[in-house]
Amino acid sequence: MTETTAADWSAPLDLGAGPVRLVPLVVGYEPIPESISIRGGDPARFLLEPVTAAAIVYERGWVLVDGGFNLDLVRDPVARAAHYDYEGYTAVVPPGDALAEGIAAAGLDWSALALVALSHVHLDHTGGLRLAPAGVAVALQRREWAWLVGGAGRAETVVPGDLLASGATVLLLDGDVELAPGLRALDTRGHTPGHQSFSVALPERTVVLAADAADLRRNLDERVACGWTARPEDAAAAQRAIERLADLEREPGVEVWPGHDPDWPAWRR
Repeated sequence: MTETTAADWSAPLDLGAGPVRLVPLVVGYEPIPESISIRGGDPARFLLEPVTAAAIVYERGWVLVDGGFNLDLVRDPVARAAHYDYEGYTAVVPPGDALAEGIAAAGLDWSALALVALSHVHLDHTGGLRLAPAGVAVALQRREWAWLVGGAGRAETVVPGDLLASGATVLLLDGDVELAPGLRALDTRGHTPGHQSFSVALPERTVVLAADAADLRRNLDERVACGWTARPEDAAAAQRAIERLADLEREPGVEVWPGHDPDWPAWRR
């Protein structure tokens, strides 16, 4: 096992003038009560929500945003029971390996992966690290790293080993940070202490990957925050995050993609 280390973020990656394309990926599904995705939602109404990721492609490499479940654990009965089976929740995965197959279909090679950008450390976002090269750089907010190493685990739907046993080099961000030309991390804390979204400036438009700061289109339309926060005191921060994303949505040429909406076009293709 290779030790995962952490260091401060230093400078944007030199990958080219800007992103040339964005590849949306659906890598699994999960049953979620509406009340988890939207504050005030019906706890008895379950949505089968897509687990999403994205590849941001540059001339000289690519960036993976999130990565779904760790299939090595999901498909091991003992590990699955320990990490993924809760009352009312379980990981739903298609046959094969949707992340590996999606990256291959996009014509990308893992050897050219420049960075993994994690929105946060929930178990439906960290599992793609199993496919990344040893020592890969992972961009994570400092607050999220502190929450993880401070003891976040099963109760918070976190599999600590996805990151802590990956051998990655975690690069710690503080708030909004330019990761590469046209790719910016946005501070959208609240759902978890260091949640971040990502702004991707494509040639024809800007896409903001909201991740779990806005699970559903309803979060944006109604300006209602997510229904679950890791810490009760972060509810106000979650509301500020959704207000920020809803304001971005109104800017010309900007699309905000909710992270788990089963009806969002990018996740249905």
